[in-house]
Amino acid sequence: MTSSAKSSRSRTRHTGAAAVALTAAAALLAGCSSGDTSDNPLEGEKAEAGTVVVGSNNFAESTLLADIYGEALRAKGLKVDYKHNIGSRETSYGLMRNGSITVLPEYNGSLLAYLDPGAGQESAEAVNEAVKAKLDKKLTLLRSSPAENKDSVSVNARTAEKYGLTSSSTLEDLKDVAPELVIGGSPEFQSRQQGLKGLESVYGLKFKSFKALDAGGPLTQAALTGNTVQAADVFTTDPTIVKEKFVVLKDPENFFGFANVTPLVHKDGLPQKGVDALDAVSAELDTETLLELDAQVQLEKKDPLDVARAWLKSAGLA
Repeated sequence: MTSSAKSSRSRTRHTGAAAVALTAAAALLAGCSSGDTSDNPLEGEKAEAGTVVVGSNNFAESTLLADIYGEALRAKGLKVDYKHNIGSRETSYGLMRNGSITVLPEYNGSLLAYLDPGAGQESAEAVNEAVKAKLDKKLTLLRSSPAENKDSVSVNARTAEKYGLTSSSTLEDLKDVAPELVIGGSPEFQSRQQGLKGLESVYGLKFKSFKALDAGGPLTQAALTGNTVQAADVFTTDPTIVKEKFVVLKDPENFFGFANVTPLVHKDGLPQKGVDALDAVSAELDTETLLELDAQVQLEKKDPLDVARAWLKSAGLA
């Protein structure tokens, strides 16, 4: 999942064009929805009394997380319905506000950037407090998990073996070898502060050269696998990490910010036992686990609902 996938995306100014755009969007969202309580998510039908509606945005990890949340709630005796593959954050956030969705898996730093683009991110706790201050009053965040899906500098297996880098290594450990490495990423990664500029100022990393690729997508994956680049900007729950044995370097200074998986909930729709169930999920879910679960869904093509149920059982939450 890219940052743009987690972020939201102008309305037309003219009434006629807006009507056409809304109709088209409704048709598109209806076509991509799976297991929805309504054929058209934009209609915003409210859930049946006593039913917890768990939503997901339109990417695989969000669907998996929604299934984890929903099945954890079912294990506590709650009636659950799903509204999968809703679309962008504008749509899902609107459905949360009007009560059509009760629970949505979110990423705390990404949600803050949506609500307040200029906000700083000093710590996960500070991010959550800032989000809560900006949220609609009917909504709140529950406990964040340690699991994050965010940018990272990762190296391929050949480079890791050559320089003795492991999953315990940090960006600081790359300082002496960076001048021997080509790093890849999106074109903007070369010039932005949360890219090469910041890596140099925060960690003292000066790479041999930079190769413009894409934002953690297939070009980056292929270049890192083929050793065209030895390091690259890769998202931390990309299943390619498992498949190709990439090593993700730890970021002790939180240079890449925060993107902790966190339940966003409608206060009126979730009883305390539901809150407790989701807090328990967050306590058990870390980035390594989420990466493994993503790999099962995206590489092994397992049903996300089956993956969710199996993990909850293994974690003692089902």
